[in-house]
Amino acid sequence: MSQLSCHILDTANGQPAAGVPVSLHRYPPAQSSHDALATPTVNTAIEHATTDNDGRARFSARLTQGESYTLRFASADYCLRHFNQVFFPLIEVHFCADDPRHYHIPVLLSPYSYTTYRGS
Repeated sequence: MSQLSCHILDTANGQPAAGVPVSLHRYPPAQSSHDALATPTVNTAIEHATTDNDGRARFSARLTQGESYTLRFASADYCLRHFNQVFFPLIEVHFCADDPRHYHIPVLLSPYSYTTYRGS
């Protein structure tokens, strides 16, 4: 079982994105590779967090190897406060827990774009 943390950086203002609510969701395991490409029906959140002053959030829930998860970043309030507009009110990052190592998922956010990757 793996642990999870995430990080949001505001690349437009060069600062961490503090105070962003983040929820972790688990959805049913895919029955085939075709199912994995289908839009998942996300279950209710298994944990909630809010990014700290460094833009980081940690989750105590353990990720089960072979299962799929979604991180939902409720970014609307942050975008309105710091960009004076909301283009991405909700950012969803879907990922598969395929090994037992720690997962760190950063999001780089600006007014009209975001990117994510598996950090270390």
